[in-house]
Amino acid sequence: MNEQTPSPINAGIPPRERLIFALDVADLEQARRLVDTLGDSVLFYKLGLEFFLSGNYFELAAELRGRGKKIFADLKLFDIPATVASAVRQLARRRVDFCTVHGNDGMLRAAAEAKGDMRVLAVTALTSLDQGDLDDLGFQCDAHALVLSRARRALAAGCDGVVSSGLEVPALRASVDHALITVCPGIRPIFNDEAPPLDDQNRIATPGAAIAAGADYLVVGRPIRDASDPRAAAEAIQTQISNACKS
Repeated sequence: MNEQTPSPINAGIPPRERLIFALDVADLEQARRLVDTLGDSVLFYKLGLEFFLSGNYFELAAELRGRGKKIFADLKLFDIPATVASAVRQLARRRVDFCTVHGNDGMLRAAAEAKGDMRVLAVTALTSLDQGDLDDLGFQCDAHALVLSRARRALAAGCDGVVSSGLEVPALRASVDHALITVCPGIRPIFNDEAPPLDDQNRIATPGAAIAAGADYLVVGRPIRDASDPRAAAEAIQTQISNACKS
């Protein structure tokens, strides 16, 4: 009897938790307004560098936690291993769910050893980079090869997952342990059959394609934040994710 190929979709993650909204705004009041507007259409929030510099990062993180939301601290920590470990411990005390590290094996190991219950994600290749950018940076391989190499090393270092383009997820699922969490930015939904804008993203995927390929979580910012009705945009993406999980 032929063995059935396992589905790349992790059924253990509730579909509505798979959408991570990138709360990339300049100040606390803007952030609060968006959270109020989105209500229960978003359960998971990414807090990145822009909001970190607002001075209210942990105040908002505590408010989100109090509202039952999950928190992804996308700070792409990069420093000597001891400093990375100290920063990861600080984040873990704030009851953050995910954090990102953008560094070498020593930094990743230090983060993994300090993470406690928090999950550490290794950044593979930024979705704004195309092959020309990688060539300029001195990488003598294509994006797929770079992402796979970094994913394998991240898993070996004790990280829980990676941040990668949805375009690389099929290869990750085919050649890297399925225990690896895949978080995909560069997600561009199609609304009303209109082609999604690239903005500054070069390696993009639609929500349905990324989930069907095996992505665990999707990071979406501008298509929700800049929509005329952010809540409706978030709910439309939730529907696309739900449909992909069922297929």
